[in-house]
This record gives sequence, structure tokens and C-alpha cells, in this order.
Amino acid sequence: MLFKDRLEAGEKLAEILSDYRGERAAVIAVPRGGVEVGYAIASKLDIPLEVTVPRKIGSPMDPELAVGAVAEDGTIYVEEEVSRMLGVGEDWIRIEAERELQEVRRRLEIYRGGKPLPSLEGYTILLVDDGIATGATIIATARFLRKLDPGKLIIAAPVAPPEVLPKLSKEADDIRCLETPTPFFAIGQFYQSFPQLSDSEVLEYLSRIKRLV
Repeated sequence: MLFKDRLEAGEKLAEILSDYRGERAAVIAVPRGGVEVGYAIASKLDIPLEVTVPRKIGSPMDPELAVGAVAEDGTIYVEEEVSRMLGVGEDWIRIEAERELQEVRRRLEIYRGGKPLPSLEGYTILLVDDGIATGATIIATARFLRKLDPGKLIIAAPVAPPEVLPKLSKEADDIRCLETPTPFFAIGQFYQSFPQLSDSEVLEYLSRIKRLV
């Protein structure tokens, strides 16, 4: 185990993000677990916390295997090697992305009252999750956030497999990751406590801190 829980992971991650304290910066977290990590970072750095909701697009044979992901504005990222290997076509991915967007809209209504993210022009954005596995949801989200014109985009996570970092580096101005262990089977293996958060718990964290929306 690398971390006791997500709050501890967020506090440790905040230490290597301390150079952004006092900047025009904001944490944008991926619910649900990323909000707990993001809350700890935003609290330590005294910057706003906001959420964005991407969704993984699972393969037809194994929903846990990411063929790609879709961001809240419909931006789609495809894991080309996986989709070719499985013979998954563009039409199927588009249909699945639209299906996942229904859940995205439901969660955005809960977390942000359906409001769009504001322009991020000039902001340093810390895009945070509780861990990165394939990188699909983070990449889709990063491409969406780039459209909002941030000054810098930093991808930050407590843990990720080392082989994912090169492709993430193409999507962000910097990557901040505490640990890159191998073997890497699932994010939860690196936490002593890794319960699924409820929507009400996410809202409780968001109610305690300054937000963008």
C-alpha cells in the first residue's frame, strides 16, 4: 500500500504542487474519487476546486477494458491499438459515447447544477484524479479543457503505471505523479482504504471549498 486513503494521497500530491500556491490556479477533479484527492490539494494550496465528468468507453466484450473515453463536451479519445485489436469501429464508439454522455449530463446536473465550466483563460489548471490506469479518461478530459484556453494544464495523480506517462506528456504542460509502480493491476491496490464515494459525499466536499462555478 502506498497511501492510507485519498485524502492522504491528496496531501502528499499537494506537496509536489506547492509551486502553484498563490498563482491564478484551480483544481479540476474527476469524480468521484478524484474529488477527494482534489479537495485535499485545493485546501492545501488555497485555490478553487471544480469538477468535470468524463466517462470510459468500455469494450463490447469487457466493459472494464477501455476502448476510449468521452469528455463532458463530447470530445472522444480512442485507444487506437485496443480498438484495432478488438475490431471496434468508429460507429460503435460514437453510439457508446452518446450513451455514456447521458450519465455525464446526470452527474453534471448534480455536481454543477448543469452549468458549463467558465473560460479558463489564464488559469493554471491542475487536472486531478485518484489514480490513472490507461489514461483514456484523463486524455479525453485534457483535450476538452484545452478548448477553454487555460494558461497551463497540469495532469496530477498520486499513482500511474510508468508506461502511461509518455502519452500523457503529449496532452499537458507538465505531469506530477507521486508513484509509478509495477506491476500495476488497479488503482485500488495502492490504497489501504479505497471505498467508492457517493454523489452526496462528492457534494459535501464541494460545499466546503471555493469553486469556479
